[in-house]
Amino acid sequence: MSGREWLDGLGPLGIKLGLENIRELLSMLGDPQDSFRTIHIAGSDGKGSTCAMIHSVLCGSGFVTGLYTSPHVTRLNERIVVGSTEITDGEIENLISEIRPAAETMDEKGRRCTFFEVMTAMAFLHFMKSGVEYAVVETGLGGRFDATNAVTPVLSVITNISLEHTKILGDTIEKIAFEKSGIIKHGIPVITANTGPALDVISGTAKERGSELVIVHKEDISDVRTDGVTTHMRYRNREYNIGIPGSYQAENASMVIETASMLGIGEKNISDGIRKVRWGSRMERVGDVILDVTHTAAGARGLAADIEKIYGKVVLVFGILNDKDVTHIAEALMPVASKIVVTRPNSERAADISEIKKIMAERHSDVREAKNVDEAMETALKLRRDGEYILVTGSFFMVGDAKEWLKERYARS
Repeated sequence: MSGREWLDGLGPLGIKLGLENIRELLSMLGDPQDSFRTIHIAGSDGKGSTCAMIHSVLCGSGFVTGLYTSPHVTRLNERIVVGSTEITDGEIENLISEIRPAAETMDEKGRRCTFFEVMTAMAFLHFMKSGVEYAVVETGLGGRFDATNAVTPVLSVITNISLEHTKILGDTIEKIAFEKSGIIKHGIPVITANTGPALDVISGTAKERGSELVIVHKEDISDVRTDGVTTHMRYRNREYNIGIPGSYQAENASMVIETASMLGIGEKNISDGIRKVRWGSRMERVGDVILDVTHTAAGARGLAADIEKIYGKVVLVFGILNDKDVTHIAEALMPVASKIVVTRPNSERAADISEIKKIMAERHSDVREAKNVDEAMETALKLRRDGEYILVTGSFFMVGDAKEWLKERYARS
């Protein structure tokens, strides 16, 4: 069995929250996470974009910088990046050969590691071997018991918190905020733009742990506009251009500005890094198709508002995982959908097509179904009017499947 086959075989283990395994595994590997400075990011919406911006700023400031995000869209290699270079297949195999004996030793003691724990150890080991100075690390799920929480960061960032993974993290904003706030370490500053109950929980945790709390206030953000390619904003009377489309990126960028400032990075490098950032699958336009990995109600509302301003009505191709808030996401997307094609992404966790169709049909008069994303895309092409765009959203899996379809489509043309 190859290293990659062994790694993929850990996937069916599912989610197992807790830090005992990852701490033991990292200890057996020499605690690579202690070899670099970490910025740790948790939240429900905008984590990946925020990570990408911080990474861009740090790289542009001359630091050897690692980026660890999840999940990937089309290739596992996307998750682990140093500078502008994704980890190679060969490096993955070499790292697995180093990690696997330690993981199998743990397994013999009844402490079997999950796919995400091994991936996290792989990222940290790769960063150490690559001489990384800063690592930008995104939590996988929650924060308090997420495997990435084995790090001791120099800064923590908590992006917008909304209802997600409610069966695991809790069914209220307060409960979810409690889990996300678990990344706050004693005496380590934390930055957030949250308000209301989420901010109350974050503030309470920061105070309890003696951590400085930096709050991005919405009134400091103004003149936000996006053209579907980039985003313009003003933060505290300074203008910035963000290399990712989406009005909601203004809030993410504001937290990045505060993060970089606390790290002592100069204003020009901050501005340049935010402008040069690229982060696919966030209102990404490929021909007549728009791709967005939004999978929360809050994210869907922001996406719909921008789609309406820039593109008007679109043919919506939608699929989602079974642990998401389908009803409220559907309500958010309805105003921009001329027609809807519901389908099932290629995931064991995909929500049932008939259930999604029922929810959509209660809110829209023209809802079709397709057995998979390929069929859904072909259907959407036939349904759309001249000049009308197709919007694919609902999950990372949806976008990944659509990108594979697009690759074949353009290969045929």
